[in-house]
Amino acid sequence: MLRKISIFFVFIAVMIGLLQLYLPNKYSHLYGNDTRGTRLMNLLMLGTGTINFLRENSQYLAQQVPDVTPQSGDTYDFIVIGAGTAGATIAARLSEIAQVKVLLIEAGTYDNLFMGIPLTTGLLQLSNINWNYQTKPSDKYCRGMKDNSCAWPTGRVIGGSSVLNFMIASRGAAEDYDRWARMGNEGWAYKDVLKYFKKLETIDVPKLKDSIYRGTEGPVHISQAEFHTPLAEAFVKAVKELGYSLVDYNGKSMMGFSYIQSTIMNGMRINSNKAYLHPARDRKNLHVTLTSTVKKLLIDPNTNRAIGVEFVKGDQTIRAFASKEVIMCAGTIGTSQLLMLSGIGPAKQLNKLGIQVVRDAPVGENLMDHITYYGLTWMINASISIELLNQINPFNPYLTDFLIKRSGPLTVPSACEVIGFINTEDPEKRDSPPDVELLFASASFKGDYIFSRILQLNKSLRQKWDEQIGSHGWSLGIILLKPKSRGRITLLANDINVKPEIVPNYLDHPDDVKTMIAGIRAALNISQTKSMRALDSQLFNITYTECNNYKYDSNDYWTCALKLLASTLFHFSGTCKMGPKGDPTAVVDPRLKVFGVQGLRVADASIMPEIISGHISLPIYMIAEKAADLIKEDWGYLEKS
Repeated sequence: MLRKISIFFVFIAVMIGLLQLYLPNKYSHLYGNDTRGTRLMNLLMLGTGTINFLRENSQYLAQQVPDVTPQSGDTYDFIVIGAGTAGATIAARLSEIAQVKVLLIEAGTYDNLFMGIPLTTGLLQLSNINWNYQTKPSDKYCRGMKDNSCAWPTGRVIGGSSVLNFMIASRGAAEDYDRWARMGNEGWAYKDVLKYFKKLETIDVPKLKDSIYRGTEGPVHISQAEFHTPLAEAFVKAVKELGYSLVDYNGKSMMGFSYIQSTIMNGMRINSNKAYLHPARDRKNLHVTLTSTVKKLLIDPNTNRAIGVEFVKGDQTIRAFASKEVIMCAGTIGTSQLLMLSGIGPAKQLNKLGIQVVRDAPVGENLMDHITYYGLTWMINASISIELLNQINPFNPYLTDFLIKRSGPLTVPSACEVIGFINTEDPEKRDSPPDVELLFASASFKGDYIFSRILQLNKSLRQKWDEQIGSHGWSLGIILLKPKSRGRITLLANDINVKPEIVPNYLDHPDDVKTMIAGIRAALNISQTKSMRALDSQLFNITYTECNNYKYDSNDYWTCALKLLASTLFHFSGTCKMGPKGDPTAVVDPRLKVFGVQGLRVADASIMPEIISGHISLPIYMIAEKAADLIKEDWGYLEKS
């Protein structure tokens, strides 16, 4: 479907171009002073680039791991559920052991090269590779969204959410992992996990190569876009005016600002499928089954051991068995749902649904996310921001530059160019962990047709935002890094096809509101610098909502605005909390084994005891790399470190 959408966009661009070739001169402002011959040459180059891209996509598809269908009763050493960021990584690493047989089960199908275009990544969240989860309606948050419910996109495709995320590569603070260790999770301090961050990455930015902190031989390539808008350059000058440093936020200290580091190689997305499974496609001991929905785990009632899985593929119900382990990598929502369907979860809840309890455990609790305020956009008069319709105009060089040279604004992930980590409680202190992230986009949130649909704004808000389509501006996302609020995921039916209830409890803790407002004011402070005022930036204030009942810039005003226009950053985590033996809030131990059930581990974002201070893609890769070593170690395939 997405491939068809992408081809359609290119087709429309070419048709517009052909029409413009014959427009009378009075419409020449649409395409500048180019001659008709120059415009025809541009179209020919665009056509050539499109043909080449389609050819490259065919080559990409040829590199995919084959889709196999196991026979019911087949036995493997390891079964991995979910071929997302974590699952693809673990399956590939375990298949390095020639004598073991690995089955990787994925509910979605193949990705393609069209999904790797950085600028248009938002389209993916409107496609059929998204599970399309929704939060339970609430009057305390997501009030500006349809039915007062936040959309929670999650990848349903090989590669999982690494295929549809915004490609921002950040590890979080060293203190995050040291706190995990102090909570009783031995082996998870920063000094322990750093080697896995280095193992997974190849840093493609020469000035950021640092043998202490950065990796150079890993499968996940991390780069910085060579293209920068004048807006981003002005923003970097602005934060320097305020005394902030430019840093490698994945190095020694993350406090400060930087052009974004992204999981991009040669202008295209790197996801877990391309990074880990493509190189393993010829391994005979790695079996991957796609469009396969796991219904439940098979657990021996006599030994409380996970012995396999039951899944549906097409019209077949298949049972596959694991002689060693089943490894859950279905993501924070999917893993929690499957564990509960299999009898591992809150006993009272499971009994109500007629599910036999295998282990009474707090599965689904401790739900965390990075709530983000999307209400800050500044309009400018100059045409120097990234605006989608402008990028696909065939008489601008952008489409052709991308298709032929992999350069230009289409290599910028969703127009996000700069990232900053600050401490709102002590702005002058540069060595403390951050509590707020500022995400700079050289585009108008309120002038983006796609973004308002991703957020699923209600009709009245969406209509107001749509009035700004085609306008130029810049935006700042205000991200709460260490939320104190906790939500939960609750099973609603004994049926994998019934989505669970998601209650994020955003802004439930008053400190979260306080910190978010401090972050908003820090953003407003940046907008008042000499560098940003030179652009004649005008805050596009929302004066047409219920928040107008409060005095502008008062705490009550911003509290109202947060309830209206704050939503997810897609960083769902924590519902299968890792903790030491005896911790009543923990589901897995520090070796990621599920308490009370043998032969079963969890290795995805759900094990995070506390959410980290950054985007979670790299930490999930790290968790998976470490999990693979723990599994190899426990089964005698790796010497204990």
